[in-house]
Amino acid sequence: MVSHLTELLSSAHNPEPKVCQIISQQLIRCSPNTSVQQAARLMHQHQVSCILICDDSAVLGIWTEADAKRLNCLQADAFRQPIHQVMTSPVIHVSADIALNQAASLMLQKRIRRLLVLDNEQRPLGMLTQTDIIRQQRIEHYLRLRDVGSSISRPPLILCSKTPLNHAVKAMQQHNAEAAIVTFTDGVHGIITERDLIRLIADGNCHAELWQLAKRPVLTVSHSCSLLQAVDLLKEKNFRHLAVCNEHEAICGLLSFSDILIHVEYAYVEQLKQALQARDQALRTSADYLRLAQKVIDASLDGIMITNVNGIIESVNPSFSQLTGYSAEEAIGQTPALLSSGLHNKDFYRTLWATLLQQGHWQGEIWNKRKNGEIYPEWLSITAIRGEDGDICQFAAIFSDISERKYQETKIHQLAYLDELTGLANRRMFLDRLKLALANAHRHQHQMAVLFLDLDLFKRINDTLGHQAGDDALKEVAKRLQATVREGESVARLGGDEFTILLPEITDTTSLENLAKRLVSQFDLPFRLLEQDFFLTTSIGISVYPRDAQSADQLIKHADVAMYQAKNAGRNQYCFYQESVGQQTQNELKLEQALRQALQQQHLQVFYQPKVCLKTQQLTGLEALVRWQHREHGFISPASFIPLAEKLGLISLLSDQVLAQVCRDIRDYKLALPVAVNISAMQLLEPTFSQRLQHQLQQYQIAPKCIELELTESCLIPEHADNTLMLLTNLRQQGFRLSIDDFGTGYSSLSYLRRLPIDCLKIDRSFVDELPDNSEDAQIAQAIIAMAKALGLDVIAEGVEHPQQQAFLLKAGCSMAQGYLYAPALPIAELNSQLAKA
Repeated sequence: MVSHLTELLSSAHNPEPKVCQIISQQLIRCSPNTSVQQAARLMHQHQVSCILICDDSAVLGIWTEADAKRLNCLQADAFRQPIHQVMTSPVIHVSADIALNQAASLMLQKRIRRLLVLDNEQRPLGMLTQTDIIRQQRIEHYLRLRDVGSSISRPPLILCSKTPLNHAVKAMQQHNAEAAIVTFTDGVHGIITERDLIRLIADGNCHAELWQLAKRPVLTVSHSCSLLQAVDLLKEKNFRHLAVCNEHEAICGLLSFSDILIHVEYAYVEQLKQALQARDQALRTSADYLRLAQKVIDASLDGIMITNVNGIIESVNPSFSQLTGYSAEEAIGQTPALLSSGLHNKDFYRTLWATLLQQGHWQGEIWNKRKNGEIYPEWLSITAIRGEDGDICQFAAIFSDISERKYQETKIHQLAYLDELTGLANRRMFLDRLKLALANAHRHQHQMAVLFLDLDLFKRINDTLGHQAGDDALKEVAKRLQATVREGESVARLGGDEFTILLPEITDTTSLENLAKRLVSQFDLPFRLLEQDFFLTTSIGISVYPRDAQSADQLIKHADVAMYQAKNAGRNQYCFYQESVGQQTQNELKLEQALRQALQQQHLQVFYQPKVCLKTQQLTGLEALVRWQHREHGFISPASFIPLAEKLGLISLLSDQVLAQVCRDIRDYKLALPVAVNISAMQLLEPTFSQRLQHQLQQYQIAPKCIELELTESCLIPEHADNTLMLLTNLRQQGFRLSIDDFGTGYSSLSYLRRLPIDCLKIDRSFVDELPDNSEDAQIAQAIIAMAKALGLDVIAEGVEHPQQQAFLLKAGCSMAQGYLYAPALPIAELNSQLAKA
């Protein structure tokens, strides 16, 4: 080791350069009252990293690129404030005659990146930066020994390209970062540095986003390349930062000149160079030099071990004892096998020694064991030291404990592949395992299965007890699921209250049924939340490979479909995937997309069906009915898409479009008859319904008396009785005619119905279809007609198709009717033509 250090510092006898010989940073000055933006413009114009604040010839302070991070970019006057309010004072300075190594030591001690250099008369001469030191010092041998990964002590600050500037500045300040990696959607990373902030302040651009500012692509190096290669690259490209990639080509750090100065233990090397400045070539072989070299070894934070050519330990430094627990007396005379963890086989060590003897050095990650038996990871570099005859005489090993780095790597892996709340596999890990299981099942021609679990009505827990109680419930669910499955079966949480279980190999579906029953029974016991017992249930869907699907996505999708089938069947049970149900779900999805497109492009049409007075056979009004003729699927029944629109929350949009078309038709065709428009329960609950209705009529200049609003019995929800009564009363006062559609199919309270300001009851066609032969329907129809008369309401029967039905209704006292007996629903142009002929 001593011989190697002697070789490393072979150029140390050269005179140490003075600071005045290498300073290259020009001085830029400004007055104390100069604005921050003007100061930044000066710095950007001259491409310098700092500016001196001077009053006449006196230096009051300094403002640097790092200081720019402390500004509040969103504060209106942040860039207009005088520079003296944000400067750093006093300015740390050195004499121009000071040796470069002393200036570097002062930088390390003060943790600063630049020094003001003064001449003999204490006048500013220039700025000395870390870049100047790295470019001028001769530490190539030491840099060659260390790899870039050993100089990375923390992960980089990574920001999204859409991040606003003020958020980026705050993040850089909080992380004490000189630069940050900027991610873009195309995968090509960029970088933003403190110098970019100066440019932004100079431009006054405080509302920019990082994609407008970052330089792409960022220059990268592997974590295994030497520091010497990295420094050469920085010099060649005239950059100050390099992104460092791990073995998976993912960015794991940022390397700067600050990192290099700190992590190569510059101070120790400088101690040797100081001691050798006044000595000649012969001093390198003297005992004084050996003692000094030993002091450097003793001061190293890395563990150092020297062995002879046979691998017998000859010396160790104090850090060796601190890291391993073995004292020097216990280690000297032993072999490095003293530290063996037993985790590496003979081939590992055989390869290590072969590389070391062939190339003269070896470095890599290795697991060793401390004296107390604890196994830990370390980064080990071994160098073969050769004598004057060129033969290997010693081996020097330098190692450091990388437990913290391994912990951070493990933490990153957990965040990427494990659910943070429950500790189960997350979606990414589950998909990886599922794809492996699929490949294995395909190769060996066996079955496998996926179970999809969703907690029933879980939202009530979060809504009533809070999200913390919900999280506690999810943790307990995860424990119960884990306890239920067997070894080799994988439980995952996909998100929310959705869980999946992977069974990589099954022989028949009986085992699946038994497992599903055990899973359901796991929820029989209550969950203890907030000192109370609560009961949860789960619905389970099951899909089997290769019967139900061939791919991972399809297996999960079909298990999900089966789960919803279990919910529809009453919850707290399991269902196997059925292709017919899956096809139905797929058809519903297609219908949903088609409906959204039809509403967006306003492809739905409005037809009109006449209402007829039974006594006079004269037209009394029209009912607007929505129709949908799809270009591919043909006619789609309202019975299919109206409930879907209500389910998707699109019924208001649909009704608004229908009402707008009705108003246009009334205006354009000068319809004198009132037109009935159906209103859903969801519309009545909307606070803006009445205002939107009035707006539509005012837009087309239609009077309220021209519109009849038909409400289904489902609109008369008891929980909202008072609000509904108030709304209907208001509409009636405005001049709208109100009727109850499909009467007799709901659950209206007669006492409540009596209070409503309605004009008409509409007998549902289900009671008209079999009139007059069906005695029960006849009695119901007569009862409705009698009740309507008692309440002073008109009655209209829908679905009248035969003269016998008409005769019965007329005799029973029904006022009006509509149906195919009189006319089907027609487009407005065709209906208007028939009305004109009549």
